[in-house]
Amino acid sequence: MEIREVFARNLKAMREARGFSQEELAHRAGIDRTYVSSLERCVYNASIDVVDRLARALDREAAELLKR
Repeated sequence: MEIREVFARNLKAMREARGFSQEELAHRAGIDRTYVSSLERCVYNASIDVVDRLARALDREAAELLKR
């Protein structure tokens, strides 16, 4: 599994575990909802800054989003 797929799977699982919609997560991270959707579907690659912003919005460490 590619790292982008690992990230997408972890992002969605963590978002759902927190009970966040894509829109709420996007708002908390300061990014667009359609971008969150695209990340979860492996359409786009996230920059390291976006990974950090998403992790902070989920109250997690950035490394957890990339852990296989």
